[in-house]
Amino acid sequence: MALWKQGCLAALVVAAALVGWALFVPSALPWLARAGLLEPMQRIGLIAAAPQDAPQGGGPGGQGGAPTVIAAEVETVVLNDVITAVGSARGARSVILGAEVEGQVTAINVAAGQMVEAGVVVVELDSQAAQIVLDRATLILGDAQATQARVAQLQVRGAVTDLQVQEADLALKTAGLQAREAQFELDRHRIVAPISGWVGILDLDVGDRVTPGVEITRLEDRSSLIVDFRVPERVVSRLKLGDAVSATPLADPALTLEGRITALDNRVDEASRSLLVQAAIPNADDALRSGMAFSIALQFTGANYPAVDPLAIQWGAAGAFVWIVRDGKAVQLPLRIVQRNSDAVLIAADLLPGDQVVTEGVQALRPGVDVTVVPSDGAEAAITDPRPTRI
Repeated sequence: MALWKQGCLAALVVAAALVGWALFVPSALPWLARAGLLEPMQRIGLIAAAPQDAPQGGGPGGQGGAPTVIAAEVETVVLNDVITAVGSARGARSVILGAEVEGQVTAINVAAGQMVEAGVVVVELDSQAAQIVLDRATLILGDAQATQARVAQLQVRGAVTDLQVQEADLALKTAGLQAREAQFELDRHRIVAPISGWVGILDLDVGDRVTPGVEITRLEDRSSLIVDFRVPERVVSRLKLGDAVSATPLADPALTLEGRITALDNRVDEASRSLLVQAAIPNADDALRSGMAFSIALQFTGANYPAVDPLAIQWGAAGAFVWIVRDGKAVQLPLRIVQRNSDAVLIAADLLPGDQVVTEGVQALRPGVDVTVVPSDGAEAAITDPRPTRI
């Protein structure tokens, strides 16, 4: 078959499919109108436009041939702007424990995963040398105290000079400082928990030798978790400390926790145009762990907008619109969609008090035609079949 014949045959098949779609699927008309095909098909006679003056309201509720539609007054709904982000969690407080001096491990007083209070000795190092130094300093301090006491008694009798008194006082203070220094060195051989929290895995045993700077374990307070996440710069001015957030662990989508914003960064990142935010998430039952990923949702309350049924939204060559009933007549009202929800669509349009938005029967409407509005209950039978007739 010649190429031009194949092209003509394909065009006829497509035209027949479009006509069949328009005749037997009423919802196809808005799509054809949006694509700019409805008017040419009506012009060449493939389908006929619904007559404006012919009676269309044969069912209950029709009056004087006016199309019968279901319509309702518009409700005003508050716009909810929801921002979502993903962040990683960490404990409210976390410290890495390590040795301050070199030494051999002589005792490990905790186990991995154990809850410890602040001040508990976690690991002990060999401290014999430090203990000897402390004992010597303690003896010197005791001797200096006795000397200072004797000089004080002799001073009362006038048997010593002021210089001797000063030397005795200086010796006592020096001995006291030496004793404190020795005690400090001894304490450095004990690794103490600075906060209350859970002990991480201890990668050492009694007899191991540790050096300063080597991590022994991590101590973490996870009674609450801190989640770091980023938000776009357009909402920065609407954030403040204490705002509520919803946090959902990615590992457990059924669990939703309520948290609060605890910190806001002081500048917007220029590369990502986002702001770093921290939120505290409660973890009283200790079911969550640091490092887990969370989906964070922040909800902002905005302005009030009219809410219409999603079925009321129609599309034409100029964009979205709805049919409204104003003073008993059909009016095609253009709109801008603000937000789509599961049960309603928030729109921006020039609605007047008393306007009713048509949700069913829109295919039979033309601008300016008289309209009969029936209540939604039991009104299905009153809606005129909007399918076009074939010529």
